[in-house]
This record gives sequence, C-alpha cells and structure tokens, in this order.
Amino acid sequence: MRQKMKISVVIMCMFFITLFSLANVMATDKKLVVGAKNFTEQRILGYIMIELLEKHGFSCRDRTGLGGTLVARNALENRQIDIYMEYTGTGLITILKHETPITDPQECYDTVKAEDLEKNGLVWLPYMSFNNTYCLLMRKEESENLGIKSLSDLSAYVKANPDAINFGTNEEFYARPDGYKPLQATYGFEFPDRQIRKMAPGLLYQGLRDGQLNVAMGFATDGRIKGFDLVVLEDDKNFFPVYNPAPVVHKETAEKYPELEDIFRKLGEKLDTEAITNLNYQVDVERKSPRNAAADWLKSVGLI
Repeated sequence: MRQKMKISVVIMCMFFITLFSLANVMATDKKLVVGAKNFTEQRILGYIMIELLEKHGFSCRDRTGLGGTLVARNALENRQIDIYMEYTGTGLITILKHETPITDPQECYDTVKAEDLEKNGLVWLPYMSFNNTYCLLMRKEESENLGIKSLSDLSAYVKANPDAINFGTNEEFYARPDGYKPLQATYGFEFPDRQIRKMAPGLLYQGLRDGQLNVAMGFATDGRIKGFDLVVLEDDKNFFPVYNPAPVVHKETAEKYPELEDIFRKLGEKLDTEAITNLNYQVDVERKSPRNAAADWLKSVGLI
C-alpha cells in the first residue's frame, strides 16, 4: 500500500513538472521585438507596449530608439522588429504616398489599415485616441506681441517682413511630403534659406525657449509646449493630416496572437491627449525615464 502511494506521489510530481514545463514553453514562445522611433513620445509608446505585453505573458526585446520613420518602417518590413507604433497621417502620406490629407481620425485609420494590409501584408491594430499632429510653435509672449495666432497670420507677417523671422525644423519635417515645403505652398509664404535652421527635434524647443528661434516645427502633444510657455499656431487651412498612433505588425503576427487586438483596444481607450502630453512632460521637463513614466502610468490606469 505504501509502495503504491509512493508511486502515485511520483506520478503526480511528474505530471506537475510536465505541466509547468509546458507552461514555460508556451510563455517563452510569446516573443516580440518591440521597436520605436528616436524621439520622446515614441520611446514612451515603445515602453508602454513592452510593459503591457509583458503583463500579458509576452517576452519582449527592446529595440526602441531606432531612428526616423523610414528606419523604423524598414525594420518592420525586414522583420528586424515585430511591432512598433506608427502614426496614421504618416502612414497615409509618407508610406502609402497619398497626396491629400484626411482630417477625420477614423477615416484616416480605416484607409491606412485597409491599404497597408492589401499592399504590404501589414496589420494596423486599434489606434490611440490622441492626435499628435505636426504643428508650428512660437513663444507665447512673442506670438502675442506680433499678433501671430495662426499659420495664415504667420504667412502674412513673413511676406511683409521676410528677414524678421527665423524658422527651426528637423531634417525629416523639412523633406516630408506633409512637411515644410508643401506647408509653405498651402499658406503662400517662404522663409529665405538664410532664415532656416535645421536641428535635432529636442534642440528646436530649446531654441524657441532661449530666443534663438522665432518659429519652429513641433508635435502637438509635446510636454515642452507647456513647460516652455509655447503656443501652437492654428492650422486654419487644415493642412496637416491627423496623426493617431497605432501598433503595426505583420499579418502572421496578428493571426498568431489574436489577443493583441483586445490588448491595444483597451490601451487606446485610456491613452488620450491629456495622458500622453503629461507623459511627455514628465520625461522632457521633469527628466523621468521613459520606461518608468510608462510603467507608472499603466499602473495608475489599471492596465498592469
């Protein structure tokens, strides 16, 4: 009898060891390489994805800080990464080469999602509710003193005073099909070449704050707008497309992990303009690490 009990115990132990081993195999099989571009908001989005995916049993490799749009997109297409967040307006204009912007968030997302899947086999998962559109910025005090509240106001001022305003941009915005050159064509003005300063994105905000620049390109959800007392000039001709970020993956990845759809739908409901602006502020102004900011926010809204 005692011998039978020993055998039963051994069998039960082997069963649980096997079950535990299978669970570990299944867990480690859920692996994703997570990418992001090399500016603050993208790094935060990358770490939000990593923290959230790890909460749901994925093992993630960190490839945040890859570079600009083309670098990140090529990394996805070449399967150097499995997932990164791209902006719908960037997908529409820069990647899929549409010439006309779409200003309705759902329409822009639906268009990009359908076309990228059909042409490239890539799936856009649910998008975030905030719109990080490009914008032009000024110091609040200078904007008020010069009476420049909108891009049309800026156009009129530059045409009347071509040497009075210097403009800061990064290389990507200067060359993008939804960037500086078509923007100036839409609004009918042009900064003289000697008035244009090309800088890294972070230096643009500092240049505005310190008075080295009068106008600079920026991102509408950047925390430094609040931190440096800047204002966004109104895009009164609706030039810029909407830019809602969404995770992008290969079709095979989406089919292998159908749970991704629900994971990111819940995230999109929480990650609104106020939330991302505060996260950007924490990192750029308060000097909190992107990963700690992402983790603390996810805990605060009950997602991890």
